Amino acid sequence: MKPIRIAGAMAALLLVAATLLIAIGIPAGALTGAIQSRIERDTGYRVTIAGTGTVRLFPAVALTLHDVSAELPGGRTTDPRLKIATVRAELPLTSLISATPRLTELTLISPELHLPLLRRRDEAGATPAPAPKGSAELADIERIVVQDGVVVMTSTADRVERRIAGIQADIEREDNEGPITASGSATLGRSPVSFELTATPPADDKQPMLIDLTLDAPGLLTSRLSAKAEARLRGTTLAINGVSGRLGDAPFNGWASVDIAGKPLVKLDLDFQRLDLVAITRTAPPGSPWSETPLDFAGLNYVDAELRLSATELNIGPARIAPASADAKLAGGVLAVQASRLAAYGGQATGTLAIDASGAVPTFDLQGDLSGVHALPLLDGLADFDRLDGRLQAKLALRSSGSSARAIASGLSGSAAVGLRDGAIRGIDVTRIIRNLTAHTQDGWQIAPTDATDLSEFAASFRIAQGKAETSDLKLAGPLVRMTGAGAIDLPTKTLALKVEPKLVLTTQGQSPLERSVAPAPEPIGFGIPVRIEGPWIAPRIFPDIAGVLDDPDAAYQRLREIGSGLFGLLGSSRGDRNNSGGASRSDDDHGAAVDAIIKQLFGR
Repeated sequence: MKPIRIAGAMAALLLVAATLLIAIGIPAGALTGAIQSRIERDTGYRVTIAGTGTVRLFPAVALTLHDVSAELPGGRTTDPRLKIATVRAELPLTSLISATPRLTELTLISPELHLPLLRRRDEAGATPAPAPKGSAELADIERIVVQDGVVVMTSTADRVERRIAGIQADIEREDNEGPITASGSATLGRSPVSFELTATPPADDKQPMLIDLTLDAPGLLTSRLSAKAEARLRGTTLAINGVSGRLGDAPFNGWASVDIAGKPLVKLDLDFQRLDLVAITRTAPPGSPWSETPLDFAGLNYVDAELRLSATELNIGPARIAPASADAKLAGGVLAVQASRLAAYGGQATGTLAIDASGAVPTFDLQGDLSGVHALPLLDGLADFDRLDGRLQAKLALRSSGSSARAIASGLSGSAAVGLRDGAIRGIDVTRIIRNLTAHTQDGWQIAPTDATDLSEFAASFRIAQGKAETSDLKLAGPLVRMTGAGAIDLPTKTLALKVEPKLVLTTQGQSPLERSVAPAPEPIGFGIPVRIEGPWIAPRIFPDIAGVLDDPDAAYQRLREIGSGLFGLLGSSRGDRNNSGGASRSDDDHGAAVDAIIKQLFGR
């Protein structure tokens, strides 16, 4: 009986031990060596497992490793590195027996991939990172799950860091012959991104991989993007050909390639039927100072690119550009953009823009020609200036430098020639101002949002230095109104300091180019009273330049009556002369009565 009791006790002890092993796990030291060898063989990366490792047998066979890192042998700062807080692998029991893991599920918790940001393509060294030796050796993993991942891109020399955070991904492949499906999300800066992808591996190395992608990026695109393409990896270059898809309900097509040996080189050529982009929202109220928030152009140093984008219709927020075509080249931190075909704001625009971010402070160079562009939305969107409306003609040659909007405005220099036709000056009614010349001469005339002065022509040329645009040839012509002037526009402070001389003519004849070619208008005559326009351009003060000149409005009224011709289109001789001649025609009397009526309307007399 004694042997039976001993056997029973041993069986009970083994049962307790097995129960404990299933519940709390067993050491994984016997397997970590095999795992390290397998990864190093397939990828060329050296694996370090600094934390603990356990194998659980219940409820499923699972290997858990903590504090895992992988890097290339040599440990250069220009090489990518991977750190993972926890790796959990589920595998069949037979894998434990054979010590050759075949994973049914691999979960990466808090993986952190560090990628260097390189300014030159030769910084990574002559030896590129080794690539996997083939999909067959890595195809044993049926499912990969990424939880709370992050990609950290850094440049130690420039003290620059960029992050793609909150990465969640689920990658599956049912068998070695089937397609790979992936879905997930991440945060780029402050913009969320989600994706779904299906990749069908080729039957042999001569065939491309077929890719089907859908992308939601509400911080950049207004609609879902869906695309199909063929991808081939040749050495370190990923070629993506036969790109076709839809952005919302609008189709697009093109091709792309990415060379990932060291500093990435991106080549892209896409043609959209309609490209809808999210505009940067202006959070500051109208009239606010230029923002001093730093603008980040450092990222231009860490990728080279050759881009060609075209769209039958380009929409950036409320802006409508149709068609649009631009070529861009980025190399050494210098971005050069050439727009050869832009139908912007109802007109045409061509030009070049160069942004040099290679130095400590970025510099900007803009050369542009605008023709027939709707001025109001353009000026309002670019400079928060909504006082001019009409069809804009402009030739711009501008330069600046700075790391904020205010710094760029303060450093602006160059020249601008501006012309405007068939529009209006909003907020100002020049004829009403002249009619009320006897009032508010000390405080200036108030601007009313509903006021406007129609204009058929406006022209001025500006010399710009240190953010101040000066003009000496400002001219305006419109029905009943002409005006000349000079002064300055201070761009950093968004203020005006102009001195203008408004004049009136009785008739609108001759105000348009066609009418002037047929019959020139009478020469206008002003009051000899310059007018100042000063203060914030969103609400400037407008007042006569000579104090006290209108203290006697009756004398001013009499002066207008004595002018005879010019300002109000009076006849060449005075009415007194006509009466002395023995009689004026009825038409002359009617004309004189009309003149009286207009003068009384203007001056309230």
